[in-house]
Amino acid sequence: MGKVQANTRDTPAPSPDASPTSDPSHGTGGGVDPSGQGPSRKPAPMAPRWLRDPHRAFTRNALLTRLIGARASFSTTPASLRLWFWLAPTLTAFVGGLLRFVRLGQPESLVFDETYYIKDAYSYLQSGYERNWAEKANDLFNRGIFTALENTPEYVVHPPAGKWMIAFGMWLFGPDSTFGWRFSAALVGTLSIFVLALIAQKMFRSTILGAVAGLLFAVDGHAIVQSRTSLLDIFVMFWALLAFGALLLDRDDGRRRLAARLSTLAKAHGGVPGKNLLYGPWLGVRWWRLAAGVSLGLCIGTKWSGLFFLAAFGLMTVVWDMSARRIAGIKYWVAGAIVKDGIFAFVSVVPVAAVTYLATWTGWFLSKDAYDRNWAPSNPSTTWGWIPDALRSLWHYHSTAYNFHTGLDSDHPYKANAWSWFVMGRPTSFYSQYPVKGEDGCTADKCATMITSLGNPLIWWGGSLAILFLIGVWIAKRDWRAGAILVGFAAGYVPWLLYPSRTIFFFYAIAYEPFMILALTLVLGIVMGKLGDPPWRRQQGALFAGIFVVLAVALSAYFYPIWAAEQIPFEYWRQHMWMPSWI
Repeated sequence: MGKVQANTRDTPAPSPDASPTSDPSHGTGGGVDPSGQGPSRKPAPMAPRWLRDPHRAFTRNALLTRLIGARASFSTTPASLRLWFWLAPTLTAFVGGLLRFVRLGQPESLVFDETYYIKDAYSYLQSGYERNWAEKANDLFNRGIFTALENTPEYVVHPPAGKWMIAFGMWLFGPDSTFGWRFSAALVGTLSIFVLALIAQKMFRSTILGAVAGLLFAVDGHAIVQSRTSLLDIFVMFWALLAFGALLLDRDDGRRRLAARLSTLAKAHGGVPGKNLLYGPWLGVRWWRLAAGVSLGLCIGTKWSGLFFLAAFGLMTVVWDMSARRIAGIKYWVAGAIVKDGIFAFVSVVPVAAVTYLATWTGWFLSKDAYDRNWAPSNPSTTWGWIPDALRSLWHYHSTAYNFHTGLDSDHPYKANAWSWFVMGRPTSFYSQYPVKGEDGCTADKCATMITSLGNPLIWWGGSLAILFLIGVWIAKRDWRAGAILVGFAAGYVPWLLYPSRTIFFFYAIAYEPFMILALTLVLGIVMGKLGDPPWRRQQGALFAGIFVVLAVALSAYFYPIWAAEQIPFEYWRQHMWMPSWI
């Protein structure tokens, strides 16, 4: 189970036969003119041999092996292994949940940017949109007094989805519960571990590697801090990860459909007619793509940075379809994938994401006095007047928010250039208190109570190296898994390189962290070796991977106090600051 199995590359189909008459069982199918005007001078391509067998079960299974790889049936897998398929991800999520939910209500005050999003979430529960707060509202809010909420609308620059999710926890546990403030963040942080472990199992076909991915994500400090504070980026990560998982399922589903349709043609005609191999069949409605569209709409509805995941994942899924048609022996596999897959992929993902995104603004649409809600009636247009006032007002709101985002360059003590994220050059301090002896239970001369968005150094530095290594793996082997991981990483990271002067923070990196964990897991799987390797090679690889995971867990135990606001002696805190820029 610990190996990274076959089908690491989409291998091309064998060359089609030179002549349509080389296989008597094929009949005349290889020479049909696609225009319907009679035989063509140049015969249409014939199906690969595995499609010309008249027995559907054989042809379908043979092509599926080429498209997806040999897979054991879940129903025939021993019960113990089937149990671990679900149990391993569940156990890693349980460990991560403990690290996130225990003492979740500490500290009992707003920390860092919670001052915006938690108060906005409370506004949503009251009116469905953001409202202004009076001066010193934080002090009152921390005490469970909400009289500082005013009736005037507030100008904010992030969409509503993430704040509605925060509001859900406050609705469950009450607006004065600090546990309720952070419940949704902890919940999606824990669910993300489970989802990532399942994704790793599917990609690497290994229960052990799935558990490794889940455990590394469960114990990493950057993910723990994001799950224990109500900022928006944890929700961006969650919806992007769900979309990625849905497209992985769509990849297999689409290839199964392709194999089924071609094998049906092969059975009906004694071989696949040549005209059907020019562009290939349409594969029908792809339900997992619709699910991905909804997830990406919610991702964008949390932060606009989700747009980059929409673009990257949309291109990725079409490239996967191109590869599938090429392997199946489709002659015009690029055009076939674009016309018969790409257009429908666009419709399945982009409009669905757009409708989902607009739905997150329901509270704004239903209001009468939210910010810019009445801008259009006050600013009539002869050019765009045909657009409903609500949509025109929302568009104006978005244009001003976009200008804010692109022009944000104010200085901040924890501003971190995206290049520094690889080594965690400047982690963000969310909370810091320094009680002296006798204060708040401090027994040392001086204590520290900290929340720092610092990742586990072994996981983070190893993951950054793994990303660089996978670039070479993809170039050398065209391993589709390496390519998919790099696409997810690039969508969450590369856009921030385009804004070197913008005020950005290290905690934004949570959006791509699951893909960094997948990269690290894949490299560990490569180190562990394959079934055909000599026993000593596999033993050494397993030993190295095991030591790495054990050291990562031990290092997380060492750093955990500064992730969870535990009070520690000041000098002990200084021992954790391995780089001066971490302070």
